[in-house]
Amino acid sequence: MSIEVYLIYFAILLILPLWAQSKVKKTYQKHMKIRNSSNVTGAEVARRLLQENGIYDVRVEETKGFLSDHYDPRKKVVRLSSHNFHEPSQSAAAVAAHEVGHAIQDAEEYAFLRFRHALVPVASLGSNMSFFLILGGLLLGLTELYLLGIVFMAFAVLFQLVTLPVEFDASNRAMGQLVSTGMINSAEHRETKKVLNAAAWTYVAGAVVALLELLRFILMFLHMNQE
Repeated sequence: MSIEVYLIYFAILLILPLWAQSKVKKTYQKHMKIRNSSNVTGAEVARRLLQENGIYDVRVEETKGFLSDHYDPRKKVVRLSSHNFHEPSQSAAAVAAHEVGHAIQDAEEYAFLRFRHALVPVASLGSNMSFFLILGGLLLGLTELYLLGIVFMAFAVLFQLVTLPVEFDASNRAMGQLVSTGMINSAEHRETKKVLNAAAWTYVAGAVVALLELLRFILMFLHMNQE
């Protein structure tokens, strides 16, 4: 690779995640200042949507942190950050509905969610070990060790790629649920979707960066074998 290609490559690695994070933060903060038409908090949205879907074994809890919202499938809990838990904003409704979307996926045994759960142990191991294996392979000149690092990294990348359909499906479910229950009106539809789309871009950016890194190490491995 030429120096220009390397500069473009590292610029993408740096700029894309920062842009995605900035976009979600800006969009979220804009809509957290606007009340939703039903004047319901994120906690109320989550509980109602769980009930509407016949899911009674999932709790809704408050959690600390900014945009720390998530669904815990092991403990069957939808956790919402403080603002989203207590405030009746458009952002709170969108985020709460998205997390319930994951709970619905879990209840329906959505295939991509099941696959992602199965990948967690090996993906976690890959994230923690791949760099050290690759570095060790480079320093010691052991192509087998380097290749093992690439395999470990591939599982971590696969996890991020599988996350994309899981997140987009949860967002689509969220929009459908908010509309069907009448918790947002037609005028709010576009604005609520902006919040969900902005959040989705963080996953897209993460997957693109991870895939580019994997491809770079694969190309380096092929170059090593040609020498």
